[in-house]
Amino acid sequence: MKTAIFFLAVMFSVSMYPQDTEPTFEKVGKVVKATYFHENGNIAQTGYFLGDKLHGQWFMYDVDGKKIASGKYVDGMKSGKWFFWEGEVLKEVDFVANRMVNVKNWNQSEVVSVDN
Repeated sequence: MKTAIFFLAVMFSVSMYPQDTEPTFEKVGKVVKATYFHENGNIAQTGYFLGDKLHGQWFMYDVDGKKIASGKYVDGMKSGKWFFWEGEVLKEVDFVANRMVNVKNWNQSEVVSVDN
């Protein structure tokens, strides 16, 4: 339940763009690159549309410009591996047809040592 609430909070907080900072759209071949901004002018998210659907790689950032999420859309649906950063924890989430099928937590503060 806590994981589901976290994902909803992240997606809701980055899906809205500020009222006084308009998003930009740039045609790149068959797709349109979209960039949304926080009120302070920093990028909130970037990604692509194919027609009217989210398509391709998307990156999301907090108000300080730190990456908080990245993943891929295919025809408007989350697909493949998505990554969500929350403090020292990296959440790796596998999506199939917009449905979460696996979640793995990685703690970035733990050091992995290799014995030679």
